Amino acid sequence: MSDTIIPIESVITVGSLADKLQIPVTKLITELMKNGVMATVNERIDFDTAQIIVDDLGLDVKLIANNLQVDNVTLKHKSDLVVSDKAIKRPPVVAVMGHVDHGKTSLLDAIRLTHVADKEAGGITQHISAYQIDYEGRLITFLDTPGHEAFAAIREHGAHLTDIVIIVIAADDGIKPQTIEAIRFARKAEVKIIVAINKIDKEGADVARIKQQLSEQDLLIEEWGGDIVVVEVSAKTKQGIDKLLEMILLVSDVEDVKADIDVPARGLIIESHIEQGRGPIAFVLIEAGILKPSAFIVAGEAYAKIRNLETTEGKPIKEAYPATPVKITGFKKLPEFGDIFEVVKNEKEARELSTSKKSKLKQDNSMIGSSELIRMINRKNQIQKFNLIVKADVKGSLTSVIDSLKALDTEEVAVAIVGSGVGAINENDLHLAHSSGAIIYGFNVNLSTSSAQQAHRDHIVVKQYKVIYELLDDVKKELTALLQPEIIEVEQGRVIIKAIFNTAKNEIICGGLVTKGKIVLPSLAKIYRSDELIGEVELINLKRGQVNVKEVSEDELCGMSFSLLNQKITINVDDRLEFFIRQTVTRSL
Repeated sequence: MSDTIIPIESVITVGSLADKLQIPVTKLITELMKNGVMATVNERIDFDTAQIIVDDLGLDVKLIANNLQVDNVTLKHKSDLVVSDKAIKRPPVVAVMGHVDHGKTSLLDAIRLTHVADKEAGGITQHISAYQIDYEGRLITFLDTPGHEAFAAIREHGAHLTDIVIIVIAADDGIKPQTIEAIRFARKAEVKIIVAINKIDKEGADVARIKQQLSEQDLLIEEWGGDIVVVEVSAKTKQGIDKLLEMILLVSDVEDVKADIDVPARGLIIESHIEQGRGPIAFVLIEAGILKPSAFIVAGEAYAKIRNLETTEGKPIKEAYPATPVKITGFKKLPEFGDIFEVVKNEKEARELSTSKKSKLKQDNSMIGSSELIRMINRKNQIQKFNLIVKADVKGSLTSVIDSLKALDTEEVAVAIVGSGVGAINENDLHLAHSSGAIIYGFNVNLSTSSAQQAHRDHIVVKQYKVIYELLDDVKKELTALLQPEIIEVEQGRVIIKAIFNTAKNEIICGGLVTKGKIVLPSLAKIYRSDELIGEVELINLKRGQVNVKEVSEDELCGMSFSLLNQKITINVDDRLEFFIRQTVTRSL
C-alpha cells in the first residue's frame, strides 16, 4: 500500500503538522522531545525536521514541500536576500542567547557599561533589546534575547535576525535545556556560533566540563580541531570582554557581512508597543537600504509614514544604514512582532499592500478542512475552557505569553483567549471581561485607579505580573482546577459467603469468612460467581457475632447487610465478594 502524500510548507507549526497528520499534538511534541527538540504547539519546525519525526513515528505518510508562491507581494526573509556586487561592508548583528540566569544581560552590561539587568523583573530579560556599540572604531549591533522558556518565539526571531549568535553558558552551571534550544535556533538560522563561558570567577566554575558538554552537542571547539570559538569571560570582573569583541569582529570579517544600500530599505520589526502621546512605536532592524524620515513603509497589515526616526535610546537621526536598530513612529496601527517591513513609493501603495495582506490573512484563517472542522466540534463538546484576556506592554511579550498559554491546552481543558492587546488595561477590557466571565491578565501593564474601582464594583478579577512564569503558573493552577478529579478504587479485602440469612427486595443479610485484607464499614463490594462479575452492592451493616462493628480482619467470620442499590441481584453461598472504596484524586496538568 503506497504512502499518503501530504504537502506542507517549508516551515510549519507543530500544531498544524499534527492536524495534517491527524494525530494528537501531544504525541508529536513527545516525539520531538525524544529527538531533543523542546517544542510547543505554536513553535515552527522546518521541512526536514518534520520528515524525520514522521519517519520516527512510523506513519505511512510522505511529506512533500509546498513551495507555491502565495502572492506577488510576499516579502523575503533575510536568509533569502542576495547581496549584489555593489554591496558594502556593514556591522555584524550579534544575538546573545542562553539559559535563564546565565548572565546574558550582565555580559552586555559589561560591554556597554550600563545596568539594564538591575531593572529586570525576576532577573529575566522580558523583551528583545537592541543597540550598537563602537569598538575600536567599528560598530557592532547586539540583540539581547530572553532566556526563559516561555520566550521561545522571541528567541527564535533573534537567531534569524543575526550573523553571529553568542551562546552564554555559566561556568558553574553548564549546558541547560534553554542552552540546547538556543544552539538549535542558531543552527536553523545558519549563523556562526561563539560560546562565551561566563562567571569563570565563581566558585565551582568548570570550563573543561562545559567544553566536553559542547562536544556532546556536536559543537567541537577550535582547540580540539573544530570551528567553534570559545571565550572565557566574567561579566563581573570584565575579564575576557575585549577578546570576545575581537572575536566577533574577526568572525564577521571572515564571513564578510555586507548589505546593499541602493535598494528600498527593508528589515524586521523586533519590538512594538503603544507609547502615550506618541501612539504606535516600532523598533526595527534594517537589513538593506537606507531608512529615512518621511519614508512610507509596510509591515504586514500595518503601514506608516515615518514621522520620527531615532536611535534605540531616543536620539533623532536623519538616516539609518543596514544592521542598525532604530525606533520609528508614524504607524496607523501597531505592527506585529517579527513582521518584515519594506519601503514603498507612496501612501497609496502602502495602503494597498497592507490591505492585500489583511485580506490574504483573513482568507487563510477561514480555510478549514472537513477533518479539522470535525475535530474542532468534537473538542468543543468535551473541553472545559478558561476564559481570559491578555494585555502586555509590547507585541513581542504578548506573542510569547499567548503562545505559552496555548501550549497549556490539553484534550480536557484549554485556555480561551477572548481578548488581547498591547497597552494598559482599559474600560473596553473590563466590559469584555464582564460579558464573557473572563479573568484579565496584565503583563508589565498598568491598571488605573478608576479601572481598578470599576473592576472591584463589577467583581472582575484582574491579575498583574512582571515575570512571565508567575503568570503561566497562575493560569496552570486555574486550568488544573477545571480538571475532573480522577476516581480510583482502593481494594480492602475479600469475603467468601458461607450463609444467607435473609433476602428482601432491596437488602440481603448474609454471613461470610474474610479471606484477605479487612472489611471496613462503609464500603462497596463486587460479587463474583465462578469469576463472573454479577454486580455491585453497598455494605450498610457489619457484625462480629452479635456485636455491631466498624471493621473485621482476615480469617474472621462476620455478618453483613447489603443494599442492592435498586438492582435485582442475588447472593449465593460460595460467592466471592471483593470489597473496595472509591476515592477522588485531584489531578494536575
